[in-house]
Amino acid sequence: MAPRDALEAPPVRVLANGASARKIRSALTRRGFLATALAASGAVLFTACAPQKASAASEAHGGPLEDRLSIYTWSDYDDPKILSAFTKKSGPKVVVDAFNSNEELIAKLVAARGTSGYDIVVPSGLFILPMAENGLLEKINLDLIPNFATMNPNFIHRSFDPKNEYSICKAWGTTGFVYDKTVISRELTNWADFVDAAQKEASGRTALLDDPAPLCGIYFWSHDIDWNTTEKKHLDACESFLTKQLAPHITTFDSAPGGQIIPQASAALVQSYSGDARTGMAASKDPERWQWVLGAPATELWMDNWAIAKGAPHPEAAHAFIDYIIAPDVQLAQVDYIGYDTGVQGTQQKADEAGLERLDMVYFEDAQVKTMHEQKFTSAQERIVSIWNATKAAAGA
Repeated sequence: MAPRDALEAPPVRVLANGASARKIRSALTRRGFLATALAASGAVLFTACAPQKASAASEAHGGPLEDRLSIYTWSDYDDPKILSAFTKKSGPKVVVDAFNSNEELIAKLVAARGTSGYDIVVPSGLFILPMAENGLLEKINLDLIPNFATMNPNFIHRSFDPKNEYSICKAWGTTGFVYDKTVISRELTNWADFVDAAQKEASGRTALLDDPAPLCGIYFWSHDIDWNTTEKKHLDACESFLTKQLAPHITTFDSAPGGQIIPQASAALVQSYSGDARTGMAASKDPERWQWVLGAPATELWMDNWAIAKGAPHPEAAHAFIDYIIAPDVQLAQVDYIGYDTGVQGTQQKADEAGLERLDMVYFEDAQVKTMHEQKFTSAQERIVSIWNATKAAAGA
C-alpha cells in the first residue's frame, strides 16, 4: 500500500497498513501514554517511564557484532529461514518473543525501564513518537543501514518519524476477515455481515484480534462511525455492543490467527490482518474453503516498524539485522512469508514475476486504499483499551 500522510498524494498501487495502520497526527501526552500502558498491564506505571539518555552500551558505531540478538515482535512475523540465514552470515543468534498488541509491548518496555533485554521491537507507527518521547526507544544510526536507500519513498519520512530517527518500515497492511464457506454458505461482504454471522452460523466459533483498536473498530466500522471518535455516546455504545451482544459468541482472541486458527479450522469466522489471513489460507489443507473479505465500508490502515529498544544490549547486531532484513535480495521471501508489502522498492514486480499467490491480499488497488483509515492517538485511547479488556472478560478470555 502506498499510504501517504493524508492519502491525498498521486495514486500508487500498494499495500495498506504492526501492523498498525496506526499513525500519530496529534501529540500524545505523557499522561495519556502512561495511562495506556497502565490499562494494558494492570500495573502501576505512572512513574516508570522517565526519558532516559542512551548509554554507551546501547549505541552502535559499526563495531564488531555481538553474539546474540533479541527481537520482540508480532507473532510469526518473519521468515525463520531469513533469521537463520542472518545468523549463518553474520554470527548473532536470533531469539524472538511475541506480543499481541502495541499496548502489551508498551507495558513491557515501560515496566523494564531500559532493562527489557530486547534489542529490536516492532511498534506500529502511531506509537513511535510517544515511545521515543518517553524514553523507550534508541535512535537509529542510519549510517549503519545502507539498505535504507532501497526503501520506497512512500514508506519513509512519515509524519510520526519524519527523519526516520527511530523507525524503519517493516510492513504495511490492513484488516478484514475470513470465513469458512463450509460453515457459512451465504456471501459475507462487510463488517455488518461479520457481526451478523458471528451471532448466527459462527456463534461460538468466532475469533477476534487481540488488539484494542481493530476490536473496537468492528463496532464503529459496521455502524458507519469514525473509528477515531472521542464521543462518549459512541464509546459507550461500542462497549455495550461488544460486551453484551458480541462477546457471548467469541471463542478466542488471537492477533496471529494465520498460525493455527485458520489452518486448523478451529474457528469459522476470523477477524484478521490481511497478510496473516493470506498465510493462514496458504497453510490450510483446503484453502478454497476460506473466503477473504476486506473490511467494508471502512477499515484500518497500519504500518509496523523496525525500532531499537532503549538499553538494547546488542546494538551492533540490531543495526546489522535491520540492514540485512530490508535488503532487496531477501525481500521476496519475506513478502511471501508474512504476506505484507515491506516498503522496499521493486518487490511487487518481483512478486508478480515469481507468480506468488494471492497478491490481491498483499498489494491493494487505489479504490481499496481509500476505504482504509489510520488510527489516531486520541483522548479516547485509554477507554479503547478498557473496552478491549471488558470485552475479553465478558467472553471469558
